[in-house]
Amino acid sequence: MISGFLTGNCLRKRIAENRDRLYGVALAWSGDAMVADDLVQDTLMISLQRYPQLRDHERLNAWMYTILSNSWKQYLRRTHTTVDVEKMNICSEQDAETRSSELEIVDRVRLAIVKLPPGQRQTVTLVDLAGFSYAEVAEILDIPIGTVMSRLHTSRHSLQRVLANFRSQRPFEASYLRRVK
Repeated sequence: MISGFLTGNCLRKRIAENRDRLYGVALAWSGDAMVADDLVQDTLMISLQRYPQLRDHERLNAWMYTILSNSWKQYLRRTHTTVDVEKMNICSEQDAETRSSELEIVDRVRLAIVKLPPGQRQTVTLVDLAGFSYAEVAEILDIPIGTVMSRLHTSRHSLQRVLANFRSQRPFEASYLRRVK
C-alpha cells in the first residue's frame, strides 16, 4: 500500500480475487448464470472506477458486495420480473434420476433459495455463502441489523419447509448443510 491506496496491479488482483465469490452470491440471488455474470461484471467495473472513493481500503470486500447489492437492486427495478411461487417446480423427477446425489442436493437448495423473496435471498447468501457477519450484511444492504436477523430467521425457516419433503425422501448427510452463525 502506498499512502493508504493500493497500487494498480495490487488493486486489480484484490478485486479479481473476489470474482468467484461475487459470482456465487449473484447466482444465488438471480438463479440465472448470465444475469449473475452481468452483475459481477458491473460490480468489477464499478469497483475499479470508483476505488478512489473508498475511504477504508481494508473494507474492500464488503464495499464490493455493497456494489453487487446495488447492481442487483437496479436489475430488479429494470426487469420488474415477478414469479408465481406456486407455479415453480422445485425439481423434476428426471433431474433426480440423472444426477449424482450431491448435485441433486445442490440443485434443490439452489432452487429453494431462488424461491425466497429478494431481500431474504440476499441476506441468507451473504451470511451463509459469503460468510459475512450480521453487521457487515447490514452495512452491505444498508438495513438495520435487526432486519438482517429477521430476514435470516425467516429465510432459513422457509428453506427448511421447502426442503422438508426432499429430506424425507432422501436422508441428508450432515456435511451437505450446515448452519453458519
